Amino acid sequence: MFKKLFGQDENLINGELSPEIPLPKHVAVIMDGNGRWAKKRFLPRIAGHKEGMNVVKKITRYASSLGIQVLTLYAFSTENWKRPTDEVDFLMKLPVEFFDTFVPELIEENVRVNVMGYRDNLPPHTLRSVEKAIADTAHCTGLVLNFALNYGGRAEILSATREAIRALEAAGKKADEITEQDIDQHLMSAGLGDPDLLIRTSGELRLSNFMLWQLAYSEFYFTDTHWPDFSEEDFLLAMIDYQNRSRRFGGL
Repeated sequence: MFKKLFGQDENLINGELSPEIPLPKHVAVIMDGNGRWAKKRFLPRIAGHKEGMNVVKKITRYASSLGIQVLTLYAFSTENWKRPTDEVDFLMKLPVEFFDTFVPELIEENVRVNVMGYRDNLPPHTLRSVEKAIADTAHCTGLVLNFALNYGGRAEILSATREAIRALEAAGKKADEITEQDIDQHLMSAGLGDPDLLIRTSGELRLSNFMLWQLAYSEFYFTDTHWPDFSEEDFLLAMIDYQNRSRRFGGL
């Protein structure tokens, strides 16, 4: 009845996923609010980051169970180096703890780890942990768990453009022959596809230099929930909201 009247799936009206409408293939998340979550509980900021890591595990499991193909998480931006030294040091240790404890389960669940960002600036212990996780899960063919670590969208576009121009020149072509596809294939996310849906937690309504090229036609979903409180139900609500969207990519 409702479907006929309003052109919507009855599942969506009832607050459930519809089996008839595709889920996003690629979901990107700006995991915001760790510090504010900790402050509300009179805890140090690092406690929020610690709890946020546990939520990453929970949401990864859930996204995999739904059949999401790529989950990209904004873990550390090129601007985050400006934070207090003790906080940055803790954030650089988190990948070590995360991968040491979670990679066996990721392998069991057929999840492949990918990391995009500028690795040269990462501390040796962080880099070793990242590279080991990538190598250990390279054979997995399920969900791609893609971390944006020491990543910045503007820097990525600049680097991709320069690489694309160099490739064109090497092929005897001119810079003004560059196409969007040339830049696409030199982005750090090359091969993963653009995000269908961006989720940002904690009530902020900005992109914060995240995947600026790739998010051109993505659907955006904002929630006031701080990342450490973000649950499977919150993720499900974002999926239902996505299924209610009409994606036209500039057309009708």
